[in-house]
Amino acid sequence: MTLVPAYGRDYKSKKEVLSDYNAGKDFLVSDFFSPFDGKPANKNDLAGERRIFIRYKKLTQICIVPYKGE
Repeated sequence: MTLVPAYGRDYKSKKEVLSDYNAGKDFLVSDFFSPFDGKPANKNDLAGERRIFIRYKKLTQICIVPYKGE
């Protein structure tokens, strides 16, 4: 699943992305094949997802969120 920053936020580094993701901030689902495309989601909403990619730096970079299992 691919996410993009919500509410006009953008990030300059992977560290910033992961910090906000782990803090539970919202991101927008940007996945054409998902029924949640365009909807806000955060870490708690995506607990069962194994592959999460977050685009940042004006959507030119991709951060892969490490999966920690359940």
